Amino acid sequence: MKSTSLFAPFDLGGQQLSNRIVMAPMTRTRTSPGDVPNELMAKYYGQRASAGLIIAEATDVAPP
Repeated sequence: MKSTSLFAPFDLGGQQLSNRIVMAPMTRTRTSPGDVPNELMAKYYGQRASAGLIIAEATDVAPP
């Protein structure tokens, strides 16, 4: 059985990731009125840019 490190590079269908870490979106409450992205969100994701894959914000499925 092949043992793989969480910090080993990973090929995700042609997209090369520096590691196998995936981070979910977590800044919804930091948006400006109307769910508009802002500088705080940019800073937040910038600080975490070394994660293997960051799933950024998505569209609301219903009004808050």
